[in-house]
Parts: sequence; C-alpha cells; structure tokens
Amino acid sequence: MSTAGAVVEAQGLVRRYLADGSPIRAVDGVDLVVEAGETVSVMGPSGCGKSTLLHLLGGLERPDAGELRLGGRRVDGLSETAWAIFRRRSVGFVFQAFHLVDELTAVENVELPALLVGAPRRDARRRAMDLLERLAVAGRAGQLPHRLSGGERQRVAVARALVNQPLVVLADEPTGNLDSRATGDILKLFAELRRAGQALLIVTHDARVASTADRLLRMRDGAIVAQTRLGADASAAGILAGLADLGGEG
Repeated sequence: MSTAGAVVEAQGLVRRYLADGSPIRAVDGVDLVVEAGETVSVMGPSGCGKSTLLHLLGGLERPDAGELRLGGRRVDGLSETAWAIFRRRSVGFVFQAFHLVDELTAVENVELPALLVGAPRRDARRRAMDLLERLAVAGRAGQLPHRLSGGERQRVAVARALVNQPLVVLADEPTGNLDSRATGDILKLFAELRRAGQALLIVTHDARVASTADRLLRMRDGAIVAQTRLGADASAAGILAGLADLGGEG
C-alpha cells in the first residue's frame, strides 16, 4: 500500500547471489521509505549490500523477493523495457566513476537522457545548459570529459541525473574519486538540492557526506541495522562514533 508523500517504498527486498556454490543474501529483507524532499544516506562496511540496494531501487538489478514502489507505482514486476523507460524519466543516477560518454561534450552528456525520452533537441539543450549554469560549469559545456577535472565531471554527472526532473536521485559513492575541495562543492550542491525538495539517496563511506542528510541508515550483512534522524548539528565525528559501535565502516 502506497504512503502519501513517499517517493521510494521498499518492502522486504531480498537479493541473493551464489558464492562458492552457497547462496548469499546481499540484501536481506530491507524495508525503506524515502519521502519527497528527503535526503537519506546509507553507510556500512564494504560488502554489506549498500550498492546492491541502490541498484535494486533504480532497477539496475531485480529483487528475488519483496516489493518496490516509486512515486506510488509498483515497479518490481516491470519488464526490462518498461523499467528502462520508467527509469529514464523517474530515476537519476550519480556514480563514483562518473560514467560520462567520452565522445560527447559536457552539454551533450547532460542532454542525452532528455533526448532519450523524446524531448525536442532545443528543449533538451536549454535544460542542460540551465543545469550546467546552476552548477557553475556552463563555461565547460563544449569540453569532452577528458578535458574536465574530477569535480567538473561529477558536476556534469549530477546535471545529467537531474535533467529529466526525476522522482529520486540515487548517488553511489559520489565523492569517492574527488579531492577535498571538489567534495565540498558536491556537498554544497546536495544541500541546494535538498532545499529545493529533491529526494536523494546517497550511498557513501564518507561521514562528511552522510552528515548532510536528514536521515542515516546503517547496513550490515545486507540488512538495515540502525537508522538515525540527523539534525542541523550532525557531525562527521559523531557519525563515525556511531558506526564504531556497530562494527565499523570499511
């Protein structure tokens, strides 16, 4: 049953893999609700299922059990084609490795998702340039990815994730390849998105990133083992201390 105001609703999500012939639950019965305008961060040791959970929520992998609704629509039973169409319009992805198309310029990378859902080229270009302007990289719009710094590439990747005004943005280690200055820029950007009402789910090892969220989920062995509502005074040190109590962060 759908919850009013919820963008993401997962119930009993399970994802199994085989490891040396034995089944492993990478995601083990996860229940999760993300509201419109809410930022949720997910932390936990390496291999605990964080990225797998994100892939399930975005339709990059399919659950072996459980239900998933995005924007009130049940999506876990969609065909691959239907999922791909829905994902292009409703889900924005930001990856640690950027995943920009090397042969396309920055603005062409950003406008590509809009073109794929049928936006007129002029409208797609206008939306792409507006986002690049907001992210302070409009001056680099004509550059290929290899000519951009890591921070610039990540800003382009964020613009691409936002170009179709998705229901939710899913970010997987979005600052993992960035230096301190670029990380600070991305944190400011996420804060702006939060104020604008964008729903964000961020998988991270970085307590600085996690501390900017409204809520922190801690995962271990495929399950959410704790969650904390974060206030304006949330600190990276406090988050790391809490993780230490649960067995650390890898």
